[in-house]
Amino acid sequence: MTGMSVTSDEELRAKQIRALRRQWLRDQELSPREPVEVPGSRGPVERFWQRFLTPQSVWRLYVSSFIRLGEVRKSFPYLKEEPEPESN
Repeated sequence: MTGMSVTSDEELRAKQIRALRRQWLRDQELSPREPVEVPGSRGPVERFWQRFLTPQSVWRLYVSSFIRLGEVRKSFPYLKEEPEPESN
């Protein structure tokens, strides 16, 4: 059995792959001028949660008035309290 030798084509291909890997790694680094996120710009999900969680948001006012008026028990009959069984 003879030793395995690397052909010039295989050597060239390995060199090209190494160069491509190095270039890919360099491309992953952010330059100082490259903005990660624009200041003040929020995505739609973040905007939704910011509005949803504010203390005086509309949904909180509706839910609190709904609960205060006792509408929960009227609207959802399965939440009605069942009478205590009489103990003899």
